[in-house]
Amino acid sequence: MFQQRAEGIELNRLTLVFSILVVPLILALFGCGDSDSKQAPILVADEVLVSTVEPAQNVTSDSTSTSIEVFATEWGGAGTLSGNFQGPEGVAVASDGSVYVVDSLNHRIQKFTSAGVFIRQWGEEGINDGEFSLPLGIAVAPDGSVYVADFDNHRVQKFTPEGILVRKWGSLGSGDGYFHQVRAVAVALDGSVYVLDYSNNRVQRFSPEGEFVGKWGTEGSGDGQLQDPEGIAVAPDGSVYVVDYSNNRIKKFTSEGVFVSKWGTLGTGDGQFNYPLGVSVASDGSVYVADAFNHRIQKFTPEGEFISQWGTYGTGDGNFHEPRGIAAGSDDTVYISDYGNNRIKKFTVDRP
Repeated sequence: MFQQRAEGIELNRLTLVFSILVVPLILALFGCGDSDSKQAPILVADEVLVSTVEPAQNVTSDSTSTSIEVFATEWGGAGTLSGNFQGPEGVAVASDGSVYVVDSLNHRIQKFTSAGVFIRQWGEEGINDGEFSLPLGIAVAPDGSVYVADFDNHRVQKFTPEGILVRKWGSLGSGDGYFHQVRAVAVALDGSVYVLDYSNNRVQRFSPEGEFVGKWGTEGSGDGQLQDPEGIAVAPDGSVYVVDYSNNRIKKFTSEGVFVSKWGTLGTGDGQFNYPLGVSVASDGSVYVADAFNHRIQKFTPEGEFISQWGTYGTGDGNFHEPRGIAAGSDDTVYISDYGNNRIKKFTVDRP
């Protein structure tokens, strides 16, 4: 399954050289499968880029939308230097505005100011404490603790904001507290930690200390089932949103894992997805989804009603090449990891 998606994405990137018009068809045919293919970013010149330009705005569905997202700045560039990325995945915003980025193929975490100024980094490839094997997801708790989804080490690692290891838990397996590839992590206001157990197709809930609390999900397409779940977020009211990747939809649960609602089908229209990867919930309850292979961001109400969308394939201010991680800040900002362009893009929410 991993190999199938890898072949599909590589074929798609070659096709884009000749015509971006066939992207949706190619991705629909080859984009499904397992997540290991997401280890092959397109690399550009080894540089650190931070730029601020005139805004690129989104497109809304109708007059019911009360805000628009405008481009503010971006930073990054392919490479291994501080501030460079090789396949940026998860992104998270702390209460002080600091931005944490999972630099997956460099097996490290990088921390920046809200303007993209590099602060620090930690991690390298390995199995020891503080090391990672393809980290993918990240979340910041209300107390500033940083949780990292250490994908191929089948564990969660918890750090201080300075990158000092606090604790870790998990190993390969299917029992309570065990994982088979940790894809993403989210933290609720009460400190509860929700972990996306990718190949076990389930969500597990823990205390801040890593004590098992509960779980839900099995493989499938039913209401309480998941197929290759990729992203997870917790709303201010405690609702849990999960990106049901291979089913091309978003599922909403209570904090205890009771199914609430779902939306999305495969496609390119408003409210449809072409294999979504990331999700984040703003302070007002708005739900942002990284619609990766449609190369766009979609915004919804908490009930799943479409509000707006922005982005197309490309390298410009409002363009994306496989957006994957997304994080909504408390100050009306939205940060997106533009995976194929090896950059972080920041948008601000312009309210009337």
